[in-house]
Amino acid sequence: MKIDWNADALAVLPDLVSLRRAIHAEPELGLHNPRTTAKIREALAGLPLTITEGPSTTGLIATLAGPQNGRTVLLRGDTDALPLTEDTGLDFSSATPGAMHACGHDSHVAMLVGAAKLLCARRDSLAGTVQFIFQPGEEGHHGARFMLDDGLIDPLPDAAFALHVMPNAPHGVFGGRPGPLLAATDRLHITITGRGGHASMPHDALDPVPIACEIVGAIQSFVTRQVSVFDPAVVTIGKIEAGTTDNIIPETAKMLGTIRTLSARTRASVAAGLERLATGIAAAHGATAQVRIEQGFPVTMCDARAVALGQRVIEESFGTDSWRTMASPVMGGEDFAYVLEKAPGAMFFLGASHEGSDWTACCGLHSNRMMIDEKVMARGAAAHAAIAERFLAGGFEA
Repeated sequence: MKIDWNADALAVLPDLVSLRRAIHAEPELGLHNPRTTAKIREALAGLPLTITEGPSTTGLIATLAGPQNGRTVLLRGDTDALPLTEDTGLDFSSATPGAMHACGHDSHVAMLVGAAKLLCARRDSLAGTVQFIFQPGEEGHHGARFMLDDGLIDPLPDAAFALHVMPNAPHGVFGGRPGPLLAATDRLHITITGRGGHASMPHDALDPVPIACEIVGAIQSFVTRQVSVFDPAVVTIGKIEAGTTDNIIPETAKMLGTIRTLSARTRASVAAGLERLATGIAAAHGATAQVRIEQGFPVTMCDARAVALGQRVIEESFGTDSWRTMASPVMGGEDFAYVLEKAPGAMFFLGASHEGSDWTACCGLHSNRMMIDEKVMARGAAAHAAIAERFLAGGFEA
């Protein structure tokens, strides 16, 4: 008999809204989110779950074992917030200065707790095991990698799925694509060293500032002329720092930027090209350049079978207009990529704009004014549960 997961999810939606708001009001940063973990534990209390934690983070895995020892599926929700000050005016706005859930992780936790409740209620019919992973440190702190290194995700699942809300996307519509969904995210550091001096006598100094500016311009030409448009890269310099006042030529100029790529090959070639470009331009002016690339998340690569399964389940559950296949990847990054390197699976986006609103005008992720329509959390919890149950019953072909 077909399960109406959506009806089950709507029944627990008030609990999910309360949990999401409690987490939203007390956001935590980085790898250690103890207050959030305590709220998760309280929400899961009494369910037939085995809780496992590791030494490196406050993340936890709640495991639900069905009566049949079959496949294992992992569902992920992230727990950490962003370092910015909220300006939404919500009654449950952040009470923590300089921290805000501006990326929807509070709703991800609530949806995953909802899925856990739904699946636990139907434990006796599950054909395998579900791992619910509540993971901190997604916002650049490599939380998924730490939890993998701690051995928490052991054994590795047969499939892994995650949802991410999008406040500026159509309400209740899911999106996904096979192959690269999100980019590798590396941080670029360049230090130009010249020779300081008096600003009125630049000929007696070696000014690193115009050299840095020349490098910024050259990066744009490098990307458009040496990187294939069919395997693209984005390189953005977000910060240039040099000098102390108006009449002093500084000795150094420092640049900070981000590199986004969609394949290991382009990731490596862009890194080598930026090293060559910066050192070459600096040398042409008699200066030196030190280039350091800090590797971030890998490419979020979605398995075509997992995407097809998710699309089938979502369309059957919510109608064919509830799914959109994305024409292109998003150049943002996501540390769920570490899990997808170990197990086949997929991440899907869920439009969370307010129902009936102009979703194109909504504030996006990482905005200090970002808000969501909490009603979509029922659909997210139902999708989590339906995909997990279907995979356990028949694998990717179910």
